[in-house]
Amino acid sequence: MRHLILLVVTLALFAPVVAHADPAFGEKLAKAAVDLTRQNVVYDGSYYRIPYPNGDVPPHVGVCADVIIRAYRKLGVDLQQRVHEDMQAHFGLYPHLWGMKGTDTNIDHRRVPNLRVFFARHGRSLPVSTNADYRQGDIVSWNLKKQGSLPHIGIVSNVMSADGKRPLMVHNIGEGQKLEDMLFDYTITGHYRYAGE
Repeated sequence: MRHLILLVVTLALFAPVVAHADPAFGEKLAKAAVDLTRQNVVYDGSYYRIPYPNGDVPPHVGVCADVIIRAYRKLGVDLQQRVHEDMQAHFGLYPHLWGMKGTDTNIDHRRVPNLRVFFARHGRSLPVSTNADYRQGDIVSWNLKKQGSLPHIGIVSNVMSADGKRPLMVHNIGEGQKLEDMLFDYTITGHYRYAGE
């Protein structure tokens, strides 16, 4: 009985730590994402051969996933390496949408479905809602199509909408890295919090 009480007390003490990722990290990630919007980037989903680790496509091009990768990289988190290592160890848990039989350090981290699996496995998968309970630095994914699938991803910023009801999102939906009021414009497919642990 003493062990059970000790376990309950221990869980109660550490539950708040586990339940909430470091808010300071989220603030820094949101700021890093907003800083990206000051760079001129053309949407380009082409396949590029890039170095590993810490590889990146040319700085003047990118897709929605590159916003996520570059924001985390500003905080010293290399998602190229982390996604690759997790996919190598757990390839069967990742989507097999591209006919791949193994990992590819050039592209795996730049695919939204792979990022969704990674964030769910290594961060927190949070409830999807239509309320503004999204914190700065959270990652949100959407399906841009009403029928079929066109995945998209962005970062919750530290800037609120003009009416103060929603955080603006940093994303690249085809016109470069932008800060926009679009959180609820498409069907949300995922809500994640990952502090780079």
